Amino acid sequence: MEPAWKRRFTVPTISEVRWASSVPDRLGVVSTEGGSSHAWAWDLATGERRQASSGGVGAEEVHLTPDGSGVVWWFDAVGDERGRWMVTPFEGGEPRPLLAGLPDGWMMGMALAANTVAVGLSTEDDYAVFVSRDGEPARALVRHDRPLGVGLEWPQGSGGLAADGSLVCFRHSDHGDILHQAVRVLDVVTGATVGELADTGLQLMPRVWSPTAPLLAVVQERTGIERPAVWDPASGERRDLTLAELEGPVTPIEWFPDGNALLLMHELGAHHRLLRYDLAAADTTTLMDLPGTIDRAGIRPKGDVWSLVHSGTQPPSFRNLAGEEAISLGEPPPPGVSSRALRWPNPHGQTIEGFFAAPGGSGPFPTIVSVHGGPEWHHTDGWDPTTQAYVDHGFAVLMVNYRGSTGYGTAFREALHGNIGFPESEDLIAGLDHVIDAGMADPANVFLEGWSWGGYLAMLNAGLHPGRWRAVMAGIPTGDYVAAHYEAAPPLRAWDEAMIGGSPMDLPELYRERNPMTYVGRVTAPMLVIAGERDSRCPLGQVMTYAHALRARNHPVEVHLYGAGHHANDVDERIRHVELTMAFFGRFLGQG
Repeated sequence: MEPAWKRRFTVPTISEVRWASSVPDRLGVVSTEGGSSHAWAWDLATGERRQASSGGVGAEEVHLTPDGSGVVWWFDAVGDERGRWMVTPFEGGEPRPLLAGLPDGWMMGMALAANTVAVGLSTEDDYAVFVSRDGEPARALVRHDRPLGVGLEWPQGSGGLAADGSLVCFRHSDHGDILHQAVRVLDVVTGATVGELADTGLQLMPRVWSPTAPLLAVVQERTGIERPAVWDPASGERRDLTLAELEGPVTPIEWFPDGNALLLMHELGAHHRLLRYDLAAADTTTLMDLPGTIDRAGIRPKGDVWSLVHSGTQPPSFRNLAGEEAISLGEPPPPGVSSRALRWPNPHGQTIEGFFAAPGGSGPFPTIVSVHGGPEWHHTDGWDPTTQAYVDHGFAVLMVNYRGSTGYGTAFREALHGNIGFPESEDLIAGLDHVIDAGMADPANVFLEGWSWGGYLAMLNAGLHPGRWRAVMAGIPTGDYVAAHYEAAPPLRAWDEAMIGGSPMDLPELYRERNPMTYVGRVTAPMLVIAGERDSRCPLGQVMTYAHALRARNHPVEVHLYGAGHHANDVDERIRHVELTMAFFGRFLGQG
């Protein structure tokens, strides 16, 4: 039998479930049932399911047409994330483009309502919103050279079209940048502006339209942390739900079918809650309260809520409010070990939070500092087969929610604006010192790994703090930030300019100071680099430039390339990454 760590990858799991509101037994599911992440059509009444996405590198999200006749997914041929929305008949058949005649591009939101489709796309030329009603040819409702997108940025599919398909909401950068977008609502037929909402210097995110009235729930940050607001674009009336009694972010997820209440997600450290907020009574009722992580919550037509529930010990499963498993692929993966929540001060006296997962027994353990990507993301007490694999191999894992992470308010998240790389590094090193001082980590056997932004920080810290690491693994990293900026997809270039304050030509000294290439000559730890050949976020060229700089000075560096992009959806490839990392770290364990 396969070891437990491998079975946590190979046992099929479900990461997303959607349903057609008019035919709720028709589900769209993203699962790894075929050995890679794909979209599936699942008939809840009969139990029949069939793979809907095909070709390319798999699918990471799924949608249903409102009448349940089609499964919608994003086709990415080679992994560079450039592609098109496709629809496959629910009952089987050949996929076709959701909107014919559109150029391939990078997804910038999508929405389906009534007989209307709205799609946001980025190309090398511009950003555009395309709409189609009643099957008519798609037309560009908006074009701009600055970033914009339809509805919610991620997960896509909501916040774009009003329930009757007559209005479309898109986020835009006219008053700010890709990190501080406003929202505008247009009449789908005429293109006329119906409403405009902007919080200068703050982010606004359209979340979900009411099913009974043209009201839009948005995520706003006027109080310094995520909170819901309800907005009527036609009248301009706005109601901010401050919920001052709740610590941590609170975001709207969906309206209940009667349109009188909102489903809210409340997150506080390692604890997540689902709340029902009654708009008339202005009060909340707790629907689900548990340690661990709640993701992908949605309201079924009769008011029940399904959500993806998981933790360090509990594999992900979709459950209803009674705690019953709503759908299942059979036997779950083996359970994992729990993660211990930690807090420590950084050099500026700020409190930083994170998690520590360790094998059985007493420390100090050989420890991997595992750096999350984003940077606008954060660790929770959640299911991660890679972390569990490291623990199964005898390593403890320190996970740090450094400055720049989400979940701790606007100021904490935006601490990196104009100041990337160094704040995160301070928080990582402070966390490492904390677990060493507590006797949890062995200072002579510390390793560093990260993916995406975590890969950038792994390469940066390999040079900034060369004496701290036995070995380093940098996955889909940024090694030469200047080259990466010019090689990346347009939304990533816009993100760089908003986050850093300009392009490398505008701010050459800042880019030089925060570029891993600047410190490559100081690296002493052996390095393993894992990269996707078609990555449009952290392009291969700049990765190989950094690896070549190490090789040119005869520094030990190994490079593994896989034939996709920023994500490896293939289960065997993900297992290979763990095997490579564990074999690489194992060679240097206990040396010196």
